[in-house]
This record gives sequence, C-alpha cells and structure tokens, in this order.
Amino acid sequence: MNDPVIEPFGPLTHESAPLRNKIMKSLRRAIETGLLEPGTRLVEKDLCQQLNVSRTSLREALRQLQSEGILTDLNNRGLAVVTVTSEDAENIYRIRGVLEPLIVEQFIENAPDAEVEALKAHFLRLKEAYLHGNAEEIVASKRDFYDRICTGARNPIAFGVLSKLTVLTSPLRRRSVVRPERRIQSIAEIEKIVTSIAKRDKAAAKAAAEEHVAHSARSALHASESAN
Repeated sequence: MNDPVIEPFGPLTHESAPLRNKIMKSLRRAIETGLLEPGTRLVEKDLCQQLNVSRTSLREALRQLQSEGILTDLNNRGLAVVTVTSEDAENIYRIRGVLEPLIVEQFIENAPDAEVEALKAHFLRLKEAYLHGNAEEIVASKRDFYDRICTGARNPIAFGVLSKLTVLTSPLRRRSVVRPERRIQSIAEIEKIVTSIAKRDKAAAKAAAEEHVAHSARSALHASESAN
C-alpha cells in the first residue's frame, strides 16, 4: 500500500506582532482610563486614523482583544467594549484575591534586591497619584506598579491574566478610587504589601495582598451599586 501523498506546507505569513501588541496596549489603556466606556462601539475607520495604523493590523489586535473577552461582537455590526455584570465583577475580584497573593509571593522568591528597591520607589509615585492625581492617573500608576510586581515574579502567565481582569473592572475601579477614604486606605494597604516584600516576609505579604483585594472589591462593588 502506497504512503499517502503529503502536500507541502504553504508559505507562512508574517504577522506584525509588535505593532499588534502596541495597538492592543493602546486600546486597553483607553478602556482603563474611560476613553472607551463599556458598550462603546469601535469604528475601524476612526481607530485607524487616530492610531495611524492599517486596517489589517487593527483587525489583528481587535480579534485578540475579542478572544480575551474584552471586546464583544454586536451581531455582525462590529465590536464593542464588553459590559461586565455585577456577578462577573464579583468573580473577577475573587480570582484576583487568589492571584495577587501568589504574584507577591513569587516576587519575594524571584526578584533581586535591586527590583525590591525599584518597587519601593514606584510605590512612592503611586502614593503621590493617590494623594494628588485623578482617577485615570491612579489607575495608570497602579497598573504600572503591578506590572513591576508581575515582572519581578517571573510569571508572565499571571501578568496576562491580571491585565485582563483589571481592564474588565476598570469602570468600577475608577469610581472607587475617587472616594477620599478609599484613597487613604489603599495607600496604607499597599504600603503594607511593599514593607512585607522588603522584609522578604511571604506570609505577611500574601495576607496584605489578600486584604487589599478584599477591600478593593468591597469598595468597587459598593460604588457600582451606588451608581445604579
């Protein structure tokens, strides 16, 4: 019996992954800061002009964000920023309550002293944002703070998951961080995380991270109920 004939592979297409990633980062930031609100329909022509990119590159980025659940299909009428239900939000914070303590623990295990010092310096910038910045500045600074922790943890998978979760709940987070009492609480909670990390105290750091997520969830979900 003759072996089956195997057709040769077709030519590979080279995707512009770096550009796609830049577009995705820009769109995520627009969602985080409220430039693109939940339910907003994305118009490809406008986005191409604003970002100065081709429609092909834009569509690659949009497809990826759709696969991550950040964008949703409008019955073949284009894509829109997904709207998160209150139940989804509760689940997201429960996942964060498990994930963030893990990342903090891994940061202590893997990050050298230089990265600990850099994290302490970044906390001071985050504290400044909490004290004097607006909601968008706080959200952006906190994202950078957690990006640094994830990098030090050497856990890119957790980094990707946490990025998605924080984007999905960004409208709730923005409403929460404008509350003066929550700003002061957050500073104290995050300082406790950083102090525990600096001491290489895993148990204390994990407990502080769990506490921060729990209080963040309570504040954000309360803000959502008040808005409704």
